[in-house]
Order: sequence, then C-alpha cells, then structure tokens
Amino acid sequence: MILEPWSHPSSAGLTLRGTCTPPSGRPVVHFLHGNGFCGRTYEPLLVLLARDFDLFLSDVQGHGDSDHGGRFHGWHRTAELCTEAWAAHAGRYGDAPIYALGHSFGGVVSALMMARDPGLFRRAVLLDPVLFPPAMMGLMALSDVVGLYSRNTLALRARKRRRHWPDREAAVRTLRGRGMFRGWRDEALQAYAEHALKPAAGGGVELKCAPTLEAQIYGAFPRRLWAALARIENPTRVLFGERTFPFLPQAVGRWCRSRPNVSAVRMCGGHCFMQEDPETSALQIRAFLS
Repeated sequence: MILEPWSHPSSAGLTLRGTCTPPSGRPVVHFLHGNGFCGRTYEPLLVLLARDFDLFLSDVQGHGDSDHGGRFHGWHRTAELCTEAWAAHAGRYGDAPIYALGHSFGGVVSALMMARDPGLFRRAVLLDPVLFPPAMMGLMALSDVVGLYSRNTLALRARKRRRHWPDREAAVRTLRGRGMFRGWRDEALQAYAEHALKPAAGGGVELKCAPTLEAQIYGAFPRRLWAALARIENPTRVLFGERTFPFLPQAVGRWCRSRPNVSAVRMCGGHCFMQEDPETSALQIRAFLS
C-alpha cells in the first residue's frame, strides 16, 4: 500500500494532515480514526481495503501529524474542518464514488459530515461509533451546565495516560493486552507504536496526541446529535462490537428503527474489533460499500 502525505491549512488556523493512496479511478474511502489514534493506526484493516478502494486518511486536530491547535474545537467544528480538508483534495479523485468510514469518535464525526452535506458520501460504514442515547445526552448536558461532565471517567483516565516510553518496543510490551489494546493483533499494536508515537525531545518516544486533548474530546459531546442523525439519508451500516460500551447497542437499535437507510451488524470483539480481526471487518465493509 503506497501512501502519500497531504496537508490543509484550515479555517481554524491549524493545519490538518493525513495520507492518501495515489488516485487510481477506483472508489474512494474517506477514513476517520478514533480518539487518541490516527489513520495509520488501522493499517492491518486499511491494507486489505486498499485492494479495492483508494484511501483518504484524515487525522483530526492534534492527532497523527495534524497541528494541536489549542483547545479542542468541538465535535461539530471537527466535522466542518474534515469536510473542508476533503473538499480541498477531492478534485484529485474525479468522479469516483466516495464512501465514509470512521471508527468511534471518527464514526460520529463522519455522521455529522453527512448530516451537514448529504451529497458528500454515497454510503457509509461506521465502526462502533459512540452514539449516546437521547436520555444519556440529556444527562450529559445537565452535568455540563454544572461543570461536571468534563470530569467523566474516560476523560480522567485520559489525563492520567502514560505518554512516554524509552522506545517503541517498550511501548508495545507495556500496552499489549491492556485497556483499550486488549485483544489487538500484534500488527495493529505495531502500527499504533509506529504512527501514533513520535520521538520525544528528551529521548525515547511519546504520544502524538496529547492526553490533555484526548481528555477534552472525552469531556465534550456532540450536541443535537439525534437531530443530525435524523437528517442522514445515505445508506449507512453500523458495525458494533459485542463487548462495546453498554449504551451503544441501545442507541444503534434506536437509530436503525427510526431510519430505513440505517442497518447494523454485531461483530465479535470489543470497541476496537477491527484491530482484533481486520479480515472479517474488511469483508463486512467491502460487502456493504460494493
């Protein structure tokens, strides 16, 4: 898989970056990663998809090689900036069909992009998108008013996340089988170590995504999410893990019942099932997009 770098100086004053395959005339998959990761963290899956699709991997604010850009600009603004970056490069791909693919945070941002611009993508596959049920959204809004939501469990864990290791091999040894990396294929963990870490100024390697920014994303939420989801007309398939967040199956079921264009498939594995079994994930994605 050959990937070329791209960049876009955004309207938010920060430069977004990513990688893409050279245009070949095949359909294009626009991919957005999960919080704390970057596009190339998913290389075991993406290599399989590259057999049938061109790929455009977009790293959001503070992830991968994109600029940190200060405080998190918010879920909806992130969707605007990702749309802006894609629009700056879409001409390279001519009239090829464009499909959305996103994991977790990136899945929700992909959905927000479709809600803003229905003609942006023909179809979408969302991988364990963190869709919060309406009742949960109400509690989030209430706790945000009193200043508590930014201190939720995921945000607190992110702030305490280890960010430095002596080298990439030490990072792999430390992370293997732990937390969100439990069950990951070795090649997926190696991709994370290679592309989500960078040389540290004092030696060793450190996270590209600062734990403070990761925590800010966990401490925010996409307001008016269900109004946005109701506007999506694109054929959309949600793939979600059998060991995902407890609230997610309920939210996915609600969306499927309310929108005939949305369907779902339960996958073996957890929130990062595509890092556990990239082959089965690629088959599901390819079947729906094709």
